[in-house]
Amino acid sequence: MRTRLAALLFAIILPSHGAEPAPAPPNAYLYIGWPNDGQVVSSGKPIRVWFGLRNMGVAPKGVKFPNTGHHHLLIDTDAPEPGVEIPNDRNHLHFGAGETETTIELPPGRHTLQLVMGDDRHVTFDPSIQSKKITITVK
Repeated sequence: MRTRLAALLFAIILPSHGAEPAPAPPNAYLYIGWPNDGQVVSSGKPIRVWFGLRNMGVAPKGVKFPNTGHHHLLIDTDAPEPGVEIPNDRNHLHFGAGETETTIELPPGRHTLQLVMGDDRHVTFDPSIQSKKITITVK
């Protein structure tokens, strides 16, 4: 009895990582509005990154509503597969409050940027909703 109760509480309290991914809304289109692919930006200054999204809504983490999600900016890394929880580290920036732009600082050199939408649990949609990966150069 005690083991069954503990297992039930464990399942309720902890998020389910094996749950089915949320279905992607049809025709959802995610893009980086700024900077542009191939852009050269100055080092030592924050870089403004503007997120664009069509045919889908933005909602904060934890808000489960059909055809909505929130942005994740990937820096110098590849997008996760559909149905995968997006990590939270220096290469995977979460915007769980529903933000649609940010500023970042990058060291000099070439860098890739890509947006990926996550659902209310930071899990990628199926199929994955992601922008084209762009390359910028910081000088």
